[in-house]
Amino acid sequence: MNRRVRSARWGAPVAAAVVAAVATMVLNPTLGASAVAPQSAAKAKTPTAKNVIFINGDGMGASMREAARLNLSGLEGQLAMDRLAASGQLTTTPHDPKAVVTDSAAAATAWATGEKTYNGAISVDVDGNPLATLGQQAKAAGKATGLVTTAQVTDASPAAFFANTADRGQQDEIARQYLDVSKPDVILGGGEDWWLPAGTPGAFKDKPAEDTTEASRGTKGNLIKKAQKAGYSYVNSASGLSKAKDGKILGLFSNEEMFQQRPEGQGDVYSPVVDLGTMTSKALTSLDKNKKGFFLMVEEEGTDEFAHSNNGTRVLQSMQQLEKAVAVARAYIATHPDTLLVVTGDHETGGLSVEEVDGADESGDAISAEDGPFSIRGSDRKFIIDWTTSGHTSVDVPVTASGPLSDSFSGKHPNTYVHDVLKQVLAPRR
Repeated sequence: MNRRVRSARWGAPVAAAVVAAVATMVLNPTLGASAVAPQSAAKAKTPTAKNVIFINGDGMGASMREAARLNLSGLEGQLAMDRLAASGQLTTTPHDPKAVVTDSAAAATAWATGEKTYNGAISVDVDGNPLATLGQQAKAAGKATGLVTTAQVTDASPAAFFANTADRGQQDEIARQYLDVSKPDVILGGGEDWWLPAGTPGAFKDKPAEDTTEASRGTKGNLIKKAQKAGYSYVNSASGLSKAKDGKILGLFSNEEMFQQRPEGQGDVYSPVVDLGTMTSKALTSLDKNKKGFFLMVEEEGTDEFAHSNNGTRVLQSMQQLEKAVAVARAYIATHPDTLLVVTGDHETGGLSVEEVDGADESGDAISAEDGPFSIRGSDRKFIIDWTTSGHTSVDVPVTASGPLSDSFSGKHPNTYVHDVLKQVLAPRR
């Protein structure tokens, strides 16, 4: 593909292509997945990587991808994330003296730093010493950086790329480090509570009816005002985000996560103020302006949180939103072949398995109960989701990738290998 395509920028023509690709995928996931970005055309002549889009389906193992494939794409269909050029597996075991199963903090630290650590650690080693992160290295190399998530923007997975703390719970400190240290250009997601002092509600009121435990709780002052003084455009609505000028953007769209993660029918809600695909598109539009390239971390959190609640309905809804974000990313790399796109999960949640609908096969209750049945797209057949835990498991997670260096992800690797590949693009040149 002609390298001069890059000079066209991520403007109206490409943005229109994203809208068309996502719309196609929603109406026909199988067709949309294949139509977004054919891999064979660019494979023969792959340019050097300049940009990285890294997408995390939190808690997304192979079985979750299979359940989503059946539900969204059908018996013979494929997800957009499964149509990427290369595929492999990642192991997820942490270096934790008390655990053999990782949490999101240790897993994301492995990605962001190349070192394994204990559960709860945000890019510090087992002795609590801070580690260099890909987000900070990309910024030092002159690249634009950004994070997009349906969790709190200061939650474990995005935090590991842009902060260092011994305890993932120090989310106000993580927010402070975003502004004072790592300075990502685009920050979009939930978690307004951590940016404001206790007793100072913002756009989202304290103790809302849907969850009265949510309220402003920061201890670092009014970080929203601090961000604005540092040049960030602050937005808290879909209309505000659409109108925000390219450059430094802080968007906080909920008190905590951008959903309510409860068991089915018990107050579970997945209706973000801004959906993941829209946030991803806005982030790409802004970051694309940097001539030296960019690093964007994108995360769907509902895939994990609803799996913790064994809520199959909301897990599949979250997977659909993740697929829309992948469609946006694939539309981008179709016209920007110097971009590496990676889609994976930090660990598996729920011990999910896909089973036949068989009343005689029910093997448990409570957290090991079956869930469903769920429809298979384009078919009158259905399937069951069987849960075995409300926690994480240690099974390998799939990784798929396209663009420069994507072939590196073929085979089986430790999760630290993600860092080794991405560092080739993001770290400053010596």
